[in-house]
Amino acid sequence: MVRVVLADDHAAIRLGVRTVLAAEADVDVQAEVADGLEVLPAVERLRPDVLVLDLMMPSLHGLEVLRQIAQRAPQTRVVVYSMWSSEAYVFQALRHGALGYVLKSGDVAELTSAVRCAAAGRRYFSPPITEKALEAYAERARETPPDPYDTLTAREREVLLMAAASLANGEIAGRLCISVRTVETHRAHAMRKLHLRTHTDLVRFALQRGLLPPDGTAADGETPHGPPCPSQ
Repeated sequence: MVRVVLADDHAAIRLGVRTVLAAEADVDVQAEVADGLEVLPAVERLRPDVLVLDLMMPSLHGLEVLRQIAQRAPQTRVVVYSMWSSEAYVFQALRHGALGYVLKSGDVAELTSAVRCAAAGRRYFSPPITEKALEAYAERARETPPDPYDTLTAREREVLLMAAASLANGEIAGRLCISVRTVETHRAHAMRKLHLRTHTDLVRFALQRGLLPPDGTAADGETPHGPPCPSQ
């Protein structure tokens, strides 16, 4: 039995994916998650074989979720289910640990094959995506200078992404259960490492990196939300 957790902020997409996967006798959909900050806790609690992950998640971008899954829950394989088909997105997803990449524009039934491949430790790509194209992109990427974004800590990236989505420091502190001063420190460190000076610079950087949708809002068009802090 392949145990699966679904992470996507759109209820209709989760319903469609769950319906397709639940029709398979050997697949068990354990849970659905709609917020980026809730994904890792769910994976650590349920220890699924496969996580089906959207990239544009509220509160925490899917690529950052991937980084954290690879570090803290490496037993869970990840299949990205995304509308974004560029080589850059696919390469970054694979670079951060995804075993599969399925396009939402294709047949949702492809997810069944992708989930099974990932559970078995094999890669799966939607037909428009090829290993050859990714190898060519990877070769070009190796020729570029080191990426300053990779020098950020996990917490700095979390703060940076929420700040780019126009959350105030107090809101970020509430989402992450840390103090406002700690948020200010992480934000300042991240801005310095990326050579950014203003909030406009930050938003432009996030848009260029695909860390925000083209309209510059949260993934669902609303203020990102996250799970409440645990009671003290």
